[in-house]
Amino acid sequence: MALDRLLEECRSGPLHLSRPEIAQVVVDALSYGQDTLRYYTLHAFVVMPNHVHVLLTPHVAVPKLLRTLKAFTARRANQILGSTGEPFWQDESYDHVVRNEQEWQRIRAYIEQNPVRAKLASAADQYRWSSAWKKEAGL
Repeated sequence: MALDRLLEECRSGPLHLSRPEIAQVVVDALSYGQDTLRYYTLHAFVVMPNHVHVLLTPHVAVPKLLRTLKAFTARRANQILGSTGEPFWQDESYDHVVRNEQEWQRIRAYIEQNPVRAKLASAADQYRWSSAWKKEAGL
């Protein structure tokens, strides 16, 4: 996960996801994609200042769910930023097929521990923009 280490250490470039109102847009959109659209089952997520991790089981084609998620969140984030029409997300994304339960558990833990490794929280369940916090809060 060398790319993640680079993202965690990055102190330049846009950190729009560190704004609570934008992080909440992403969290709400992730829930909407699962609960209303039923595009996936969401297992774990974290919204970091400059990237997002999700562990999900897709129920529609991954490009479709990513396109929907990115379009909605970009539109809403750009409204908050006052930069409507500007690119918000990078075009690329990284997806990986999870092959077994051990790998699934490792990835889930990796995602939820991301804020701790980045020194944004002392414990995973203390980071507001993650599935670990939602579990602790009973949401």
